[in-house]
Amino acid sequence: MQYFLPATEKGAYPLLMWHGGGLTGVTYETTPDGREGWLNYFLRKGWAVYNSDAVERGRAGWAQYPDIFKSEPVFLTTANPFERFRIGDGVGSYNPDPAKRKLMPGSQFPNEGYENFVKQNVPRWTTTDDAIIAAYIAEIDRVGPSIILFHSQAGSFGFKVAQARPDKVKALIAIEPAGVGDPAKVDALKNIPTLIVYGDYIEKDSRWPKIRANGLAFADAIKAVGGSVDVVDLPQVGIKGNSHMVMMDKNNAEVAALIQKWLEGKGLTK
Repeated sequence: MQYFLPATEKGAYPLLMWHGGGLTGVTYETTPDGREGWLNYFLRKGWAVYNSDAVERGRAGWAQYPDIFKSEPVFLTTANPFERFRIGDGVGSYNPDPAKRKLMPGSQFPNEGYENFVKQNVPRWTTTDDAIIAAYIAEIDRVGPSIILFHSQAGSFGFKVAQARPDKVKALIAIEPAGVGDPAKVDALKNIPTLIVYGDYIEKDSRWPKIRANGLAFADAIKAVGGSVDVVDLPQVGIKGNSHMVMMDKNNAEVAALIQKWLEGKGLTK
C-alpha cells in the first residue's frame, strides 16, 4: 500500500482505493493516455489517499505455487478486456489496428491508449478471496476509520470488509461492483452511506444486466434494514459513454466530481 497525505486535509477520513480483477493500484494512478488518475484528483481535493495492490497482485507479489496458492492463475488475452469491459462492441470487436476496432458508440475510453492499459493487466487467481479480504481488514485496522472506494471484483471485498468492520468504515463507493457482500449480514451496513455507480452500455452486454441486477438487489436489501444507498446510472444523469474502466475514461474527472459532490453531501469533508 502507498499513501499520500495532502498538506491541508479536507476529507474527514482517509480514502482507500481498491482495484478490480486482473488489475493493480495503477488503476487509480493515471490513465492509459497519460491524464491524471483519480488518486491525484482526490488528493488535490484534500483527501488522504491510500492506494493498494491486493494479495497476489502487482507490488504485493504472490505466494508460492502450488505450496500456498493451490490453483493456477488466470491470464487474459489482449482482446479480452476490450470485449468484456464494454470498451468494444462485444465479441470480435477488438483488432490490433486501433483504427479497425469496433468501439461502443460514443465511447469515452481512450482507444489510442489501449495497449498501455493491457500492459497494466496481471495474472490473477480465483481462489484468493479469503486472503485478500483478510489483508484488507488488516489495512482498515491499521489505518483506522476510512472511506472505501472500490471497483469491479473488489465489490465483494468492499462490502464484506465493511460487514466485518462496520464501526471503522464511514462510507462505501462502489464503482461497477461485480460482487456484493453477505446477504445474511446486510444489517451491518445500515449505518454506512453507500454510493453505487454504473457506466454506459450495460443493456448491450451479455453479462452486465445480471451483474447490475445483483447489485441493485443488494442495495435494496441494505435499504430494507434502514440503510442509505444511492445508485447512479451515469447515462441517466447525462454522463454518457463510460466503459467498465470509469476511472480511465476521458470524462473520468466528471465522474470523480460526482463522487466528490456525494461525499460533501454526506458531510464527509471538513
